[in-house]
Amino acid sequence: MTRPAATARPAGPGGAAGPGGVAGRLAPLAAALFGGSLPVRLRAWDGSEAGPAGTPVLVLRSRQALRRLLWHPGELGLAQAYVAGELDVDGDLTEGLRAVWHAAAGRASRSKRWAALPPARWGQAAVTAVALGLPGPRPPAPASQARVSGRPHSRGRDQAVIARHYDLPPAFYRLILDESMAYSCGWWGAPGAAPGLAGAQRAKLDLIAGKLGLRPGSTLLDVGCGWGSLALHAAREYGAQVTAVTLAGEQAAFVRDRAAAAGLGGLVRVRQQDYRELTGGEYDAVAAVEMGEHVGAGQYPAFGALLAARARPGGRVLVQQMSRAPGTPGGGAFIEAYITPDMHMRPVGETIGLLEAAGLELRGAEAMREHYPPTIRAWLGRLERNRAAVTALIGPELARVWRLYLTGAALAFEGGRMGVDQILLARPAR
Repeated sequence: MTRPAATARPAGPGGAAGPGGVAGRLAPLAAALFGGSLPVRLRAWDGSEAGPAGTPVLVLRSRQALRRLLWHPGELGLAQAYVAGELDVDGDLTEGLRAVWHAAAGRASRSKRWAALPPARWGQAAVTAVALGLPGPRPPAPASQARVSGRPHSRGRDQAVIARHYDLPPAFYRLILDESMAYSCGWWGAPGAAPGLAGAQRAKLDLIAGKLGLRPGSTLLDVGCGWGSLALHAAREYGAQVTAVTLAGEQAAFVRDRAAAAGLGGLVRVRQQDYRELTGGEYDAVAAVEMGEHVGAGQYPAFGALLAARARPGGRVLVQQMSRAPGTPGGGAFIEAYITPDMHMRPVGETIGLLEAAGLELRGAEAMREHYPPTIRAWLGRLERNRAAVTALIGPELARVWRLYLTGAALAFEGGRMGVDQILLARPAR
């Protein structure tokens, strides 16, 4: 289908951008960045519009949004503007982001795309920037942007990074997660599973328990236990004795309370500590569910060695971990700045190699990438339905961070830029 030609609605009274208004002046420059056509419609702060009809509308609420792009071209500038409320999408946010990402897919990379403006357009871009009053001091970063210091993956910095993401009120996570409080990829379409998010999460927990061979009396070390979904499920449904470890204070207190309320206090012991502080003891099973991404590249060999050391000879280790496709960044500027600074992802084969080098034997690996988009979209749907309550709990700016985070993450898994895998290993019995 041929896309309608770009049209512009002039600025209203007081508009100083000339014929076509602000949107009309921006449209040719924006189209050039995407190879000649705009993937979405533009609406500027003066009321002018330009671009194809029938698409989501990118709303520029103030020139500050464009000023951010001058200082931070690409993903970070766009994210800052959205988080600050200076840029929005009128229509479906997912469809808006998908349209932009698909249009940009033919460019060399996000970092190079902004340098791909044809030379003939640079003079026009400079004139337009001055005419719209864009040159100016660097806008301050939104308050929700991460401000961490210290050596990456030092214990103090890791504590700060984990706290800013996971020490939000548990009531917030209750609004977006299912009743199990599982904050990891579900397993959709399992035979006999209940429908919806809760069924997918229970199926995932049963899948993990089955791979680890849990039964009454089994000992399980849950490294990075989150809000306790696996720990409580293993104790309640399989009779396992669980040691649950988390660095986040809110999570540790929450899991203790959940275990006590469920009458599982005798089976679930919770430790608030860094994984590097785990010493002594061997377990029948060890699990690390979407925790290894936080470890860092340099620390991962020691992390693998720790998992191996905490498993008894013949014991099983299950790592569920996000991965990235070769040649793709995995996280990106927005994730680094707003969600989990210092996150590191690698192709799954490299992770398996590191775990094998730590002395573990591979028993199987299962890709779960296609299960993450429906999981994240279920979380996003709950956030949208509970947006007023979410905003009251964490504030409007952080609510926008989470809306953008979940929308972008679902698209990253959908498009194959990121994956998630379950890797089952065993410590040799010899």
